[in-house]
Amino acid sequence: MTTAGAGHAEAGQDEKGGIRTALAGLTTRGRSFLAAGVAAAVCSYVLGQSDLLRVGLLLAVLPLVCATVLYRTRYRVAGSRRLSPARVPAGSEARVHLRMDNVSRLPTGLLMLQDRVPYVLGPRPRFVLDRVEAGGRREVSYRVRSDLRGRYPLGPLQLRLTDPFGMCELTRSFSTYDNLTVIPRVEPLAPVRLSGEAKGYGDGRQRSLALAGEDDVIPRGYRYGDDLRRVHWRSTARYGELMVRREEQPQRARCTVLLDTRGIAFQGAGPDAAFEWAVAGAASVLVHMLERGFSVRLLTDTGNAVPGGGGDGFAGASQGSADAAGLMMDTLAVIDHSDGAGLSGAYDVLRGGNEGLLVAFLGDLDEEQAAVVARMRQRSGGAVAFVLDSETWMREPSDVRGPLDGSGERLRMLREAGWTTLGVPRGASLDDLWRQADRERRGVAAAGGGEGP
Repeated sequence: MTTAGAGHAEAGQDEKGGIRTALAGLTTRGRSFLAAGVAAAVCSYVLGQSDLLRVGLLLAVLPLVCATVLYRTRYRVAGSRRLSPARVPAGSEARVHLRMDNVSRLPTGLLMLQDRVPYVLGPRPRFVLDRVEAGGRREVSYRVRSDLRGRYPLGPLQLRLTDPFGMCELTRSFSTYDNLTVIPRVEPLAPVRLSGEAKGYGDGRQRSLALAGEDDVIPRGYRYGDDLRRVHWRSTARYGELMVRREEQPQRARCTVLLDTRGIAFQGAGPDAAFEWAVAGAASVLVHMLERGFSVRLLTDTGNAVPGGGGDGFAGASQGSADAAGLMMDTLAVIDHSDGAGLSGAYDVLRGGNEGLLVAFLGDLDEEQAAVVARMRQRSGGAVAFVLDSETWMREPSDVRGPLDGSGERLRMLREAGWTTLGVPRGASLDDLWRQADRERRGVAAAGGGEGP
């Protein structure tokens, strides 16, 4: 359970501050009674009616007494909040459970519970709680939903205390809040074999290592408890003592997902913008490759890698896939446009070694940036690029018959460098493009005379 905090509905200010707070909490009814009482007292003085003075005093004193009693009543109420779930895809609902516990020895009066919620999640929830007995509790819940990814604060909780006559209302706030993380939508992808080269890379060689492993060529001495089936007889005869093969050191195929976040590369905003499609596409590929057993990494145009816990930045082999996916989803939930103008930061990271499969989601590319992306292919076993050209994306789907001259030239440059490149029209399905990329890659491999993966 995620605790939202606990507080006390009790006076904690000096006397002057308490009087001001109590008077400020008078409701319309309380102010009306006070005004009527003062007016009656003035009329009684003018008219010389003592009975009217008593009525005026009663009307004026009642709201003041209610405000004083309510302010000095020391309710001790603890509140907690639980999110189910705390991480939800965009467009889906999450339920927020609130619980109020009366930890004092006195029953409470009528309580109004209110939780602060950002406007994108819906209206601010309000609940009226009847009298809560000493040691009792009340539980309520409400739903929130957002079509925009992000991290949204919920809270703090607020309690509005009122007297039985409705003369005064005071607000008490808790101090803590919780965060609801709205992650990008994840689209299921077909289990195609995009990774690897024609000569046994990716799903061929490294995939087999992930399943079977490779023995270290240097044996070690026998230790008590070692499996006798691992005895290396040739080394035993050579060294004159029992030697065993080292434990298997399984390797896993790698996949890097490159997300272009340059502000100059994308146009438009909102859930249907090209950048949001790219973010959702990157999330879908990351989850898909983790489910297939790959070690994955999220890389942006600035060169920042997520998870980045190890020396190479990949996750999935040394840590749980669920934790790695959660960390990358949290990053994608709040990722925004960068101020960079180029992709050189990502290229500097990729040229450090063999990166396995590279899947890129790119925005507008000029000739210089297209050349940088083309060089990235040299350090990858397989490379797939989804290019979201702004001019193509902004056109109506019925008007998209092919890329414009400028974007078509950029796509040709990437294909000549060995990329499997697809232009993304507005409203396209990533799964359809994923299958199309597999078909195009197989067609290129067959035309080149190589074996498919």
